Amino acid sequence: MKNITDSFLCFIYWPSAGSFGFDTDILATNLINLSVVLGVLIFFGKGLLSDLLDNRKQRILRTIRNSEELREAAVEQLEKARARLRKVETEADRFRVNGYSEIEREKLNLINSIYTTLEQFENYKNETIHFEQQRAINQVQQRVLQQALQGALGTLNSCLNNELHLRTIGANIDMFGAMKEKNN
Repeated sequence: MKNITDSFLCFIYWPSAGSFGFDTDILATNLINLSVVLGVLIFFGKGLLSDLLDNRKQRILRTIRNSEELREAAVEQLEKARARLRKVETEADRFRVNGYSEIEREKLNLINSIYTTLEQFENYKNETIHFEQQRAINQVQQRVLQQALQGALGTLNSCLNNELHLRTIGANIDMFGAMKEKNN
């Protein structure tokens, strides 16, 4: 310590007429240089350094606040997205259930319409069969009647002679005359 003090005293008593030379006490010279540099740095750099540190501190705090706000916004958006997802899943389930019930309803409607159509076809078929049976019966009746009439005419023609024929015509005329008198 005495050497450091002596070094400062040496500057005070430095001869002005001097020459430039080397100080052989390296330790004292380095300490003096370091103390001067540190003193100047502390004196002039204290304000600058504190301003730099304050600015850095403010930027760090601002970044932390921004990141907290962003995190809160992200959490809020995540909750909204989850709520929307739950809502969409609920709607999808509802659509799925409604879709299945709608499909079942359409299937039943289609089956019912097919049964109705089949019943109509069955009724048309039965009506057609009945109509064709009636037509066939009518045709058979007409042929039977025609054959019966032809047979009766043939029998009458072969059995009737002129006299019998005239008597039948006369009896019929008398019968018509009696009917006419009753009606008047």
